[in-house]
Amino acid sequence: MKGTSPRAPHTILTLSTIGFTLMFAVWLMFGVLAIPIRKEFGLSEAQFGWLTAIAILNGSIWRLLFGLLADRFGGRKVFTLLVLFTAIPAWMVSRVKTYEELMVYAFLVGMAGNSFSVGIAWNSAWFSRERQGLALGVFGAGNVGASVTKLIGPAMIAMVPAAGFFGGLVPGGWRFVPFLYSILLLVMAAAMWLGSPSHDHVPGKGRPLRDLLRPLREVRVWRFSLYYVVVFGAYVALSVWLPRYYVDVFGIPLAQAALLTTLFIFPASLLRPLGGWFSDRFGARRVMYWVFGSMTICLLLLAAPNGHIVLYTPSKADPSATISILRFVMNPWLFTFLIILVGCGMGIGKAAVYKYIPEYFPKDVGAVGGLVGLLGALGGFFLPPLFSYAWAGTGVPQTTFAILFVITAASFLWLHWVVVHMLHTATPHLEHKFEQQ
Repeated sequence: MKGTSPRAPHTILTLSTIGFTLMFAVWLMFGVLAIPIRKEFGLSEAQFGWLTAIAILNGSIWRLLFGLLADRFGGRKVFTLLVLFTAIPAWMVSRVKTYEELMVYAFLVGMAGNSFSVGIAWNSAWFSRERQGLALGVFGAGNVGASVTKLIGPAMIAMVPAAGFFGGLVPGGWRFVPFLYSILLLVMAAAMWLGSPSHDHVPGKGRPLRDLLRPLREVRVWRFSLYYVVVFGAYVALSVWLPRYYVDVFGIPLAQAALLTTLFIFPASLLRPLGGWFSDRFGARRVMYWVFGSMTICLLLLAAPNGHIVLYTPSKADPSATISILRFVMNPWLFTFLIILVGCGMGIGKAAVYKYIPEYFPKDVGAVGGLVGLLGALGGFFLPPLFSYAWAGTGVPQTTFAILFVITAASFLWLHWVVVHMLHTATPHLEHKFEQQ
């Protein structure tokens, strides 16, 4: 835009990435805070489960709407207002007296999760097609905010006395965390508004809503959404599920389990810029082939239950003789190694999926990116209960990864079918010529 500094895109990328990291930490803070909250309020298992899920739900269902708003009014306005709004329920969480109040404000805090679709639309509008993959990958690395509360939350809770400071003006215990986040959100909103260019790119300005929603009719958009369930929805689900898995399956203490979970979260977040660069360099489709292929292999191994094959080998001396072969027991170190590989695939794959969107829908990133983000995030909401039901119904904890294997394999097959169909359409005369002399 005329009169805009050439550094403006990088300024927007920096501010939006920092803001998204903070918003993501706020969105998933109940993964840690719910434990001391359960003790204070005496929550049942059902109440505990809803507390950890309600923010994830609200951070998912409005992503399409916020993507449209960013396209229509500009990312600067929408992102700043969303950060400013989230500060209010974050502060109220630190003051709640009843479980009912807590659920209301936890739901409203969940609005933070919708910042992703706003940031995607905002950055897409400012970066050229050749640089969008890397830019969106850098922005998406804000997913690392999922680990912020896990790393610093317990220390802050222990550091501040339960009575707080200044006669309770600064609350103590677990309440200090949402209080601190509310202050940081106010500072972030001010920095975003004052630090970003006042003239914004608004690709959806003046376009009717029907026109903005038209791309959602295409099957391709829903295919991208399934991909995002694999690389993002499953990431969110495993971020809250893995601590329990480590504790219940391997008998690892909770503190160590949380630390091991961050070994999954870091590559699943911080490799996103690398995934964007790969997508710019080699193409999103080729990157997704490698992502789905590697994830399918790892998930197949993770889905294998502990045990061994027993062969029936009767003889005259012992008609009922058996022999055990191929004994397999997953130890925590091999498990963690495979989980890290899955996290690497998710981190790279998240960027590749969003490289597709501005490539196919350059004027509709808000709508398409919003829907893809919505369905992917909803996967993070529905997968943990599905894991729980499968585990309880079979008694086999590895069903968690069997579910993820099925979803990933289905996505891989759909991607491959699309590629084969494209090649057939482009070169129908080679359909039956498998060998060339």
